[in-house]
Amino acid sequence: MSVRSACPALDDRVARLRQLAHADIRLEAVLLYGSWTLGEADAHSDIEAYLYIQDDHLADFDGPAFLEQLAPLKLAYTNMYGVLAVIFDDLMRGEFHLTAAAPGIDEVPTWQGMVHLPRPEEAVLLDRTGRLTLAARQLTDFRPPEPATTARQLTDELANWTLMLAHVLACGEVARAHALLHTVIAPQQLQLCRLLRDSTAHWLTPSRALEQDLPTSDRERYLATTAAARDQDVRTAARHNWRWSRDLAAEAADRWAIRLPHELHELHELHEQILGLLNADR
Repeated sequence: MSVRSACPALDDRVARLRQLAHADIRLEAVLLYGSWTLGEADAHSDIEAYLYIQDDHLADFDGPAFLEQLAPLKLAYTNMYGVLAVIFDDLMRGEFHLTAAAPGIDEVPTWQGMVHLPRPEEAVLLDRTGRLTLAARQLTDFRPPEPATTARQLTDELANWTLMLAHVLACGEVARAHALLHTVIAPQQLQLCRLLRDSTAHWLTPSRALEQDLPTSDRERYLATTAAARDQDVRTAARHNWRWSRDLAAEAADRWAIRLPHELHELHELHEQILGLLNADR
């Protein structure tokens, strides 16, 4: 194995997983993804993999028992996304997709634009048939999202969700507004910002490596949209949020000639002024 990360423990676990996979005839293929495959792993990184199980062994494959051979498990359960999530005794996390080999490997090429494997031969830990390696090679080149269509989608999303934020705040639901601001609106804002800055490598998790990927001015705009879950703090963050959304949308419209719903934006702003979410400090 030629890849060495900044986390020797993770390197050793990957090597052990490779060894175990080759010894278990129920496994047809194993594919790593995540920070290790991108060369970004550090001492806090997880181990993430797809275990492609021969179709006739899927029902009797005991995932936790297999992973217990990697290192003792302190927790193993199927998470909200249907993925086997584990915590090893050294507190390293792991996420493992237990997937039938035939349909699972066929799905890999459809990940283009979402998953990037710059070194597919190193991400593939096991491939008894050669099918997975061929599929993974289709993810070698990073494919950023199509700019104009994506920008239009995001500007529409931001207009819609920011209006919902205004309604929620008007109802006095501060905690709900706080959650909406940070878990729904902020990721879409960061994606639009990344699109404009040609920095889409961390598209699926747009806050990842934000401090290194985006200019200081954008980081400051983002920070202004965050808040503690207190009424006035959330309202102030909502004002900054709407202004940044408008500025990003205008920049996107200039760059890609997309049509913005200006009348809706004007009604939106009037509505927020009436609700008192925008004030004289504009």
